[in-house]
Amino acid sequence: MNVDFLARPAEEVAPELLGTVLTCNTPEGTVSIAVTETEAYSGTADPASHAYRGRTLRNAAMFGPAGHLYVYRSHGLHWCANVVTGTDGIASAVLIRAGRVVAGQDLARERRGEKVEGPRLARGPGNFCQALGITGEHDGADLLTGTTVTLSHGESLLPPALIRIGPRVGVSKAHDWQHRFYVAGDPTVSAYRLSPRAERPAGA
Repeated sequence: MNVDFLARPAEEVAPELLGTVLTCNTPEGTVSIAVTETEAYSGTADPASHAYRGRTLRNAAMFGPAGHLYVYRSHGLHWCANVVTGTDGIASAVLIRAGRVVAGQDLARERRGEKVEGPRLARGPGNFCQALGITGEHDGADLLTGTTVTLSHGESLLPPALIRIGPRVGVSKAHDWQHRFYVAGDPTVSAYRLSPRAERPAGA
């Protein structure tokens, strides 16, 4: 993967991140997760974006360059990971909402709990980071040339017919924007659902 793939608007990159693999190397071991659900966030034009009111110490990584990780704490409880996209200096990022553990499942289960079922190990942004081992220390990590957290293409590109698009989840503003993308029928995707008319195949 190269920076040109990510140096585009978040809503363009988000569906194409489905099927890519995030890997995190820690002293405890390595976990890799294939992405199955994403959510796009722009900058000052997006009321739900952390960058809506401008740059701060917290959201600085979101302003680029593309190919880095933006990590933030949600409600003081969970870490959430975003892949930074777009043009350097203009905030744009894709929240990783869910994924399927493809390597390091024992370590992911140890982090998440022995009773957590496989499809739920990385379902939800907070659980995704917990299973992968991502914390605030990874904010700003270089996903393309770094060695701690990396992003790579999966085994094959995801067929467009498997991609669904719908409203965003868990935000009070611009929640109806069609900026959430997920793999149709995948058990790792968030349980949140609206009526069939609210969500549709991407590109339809």
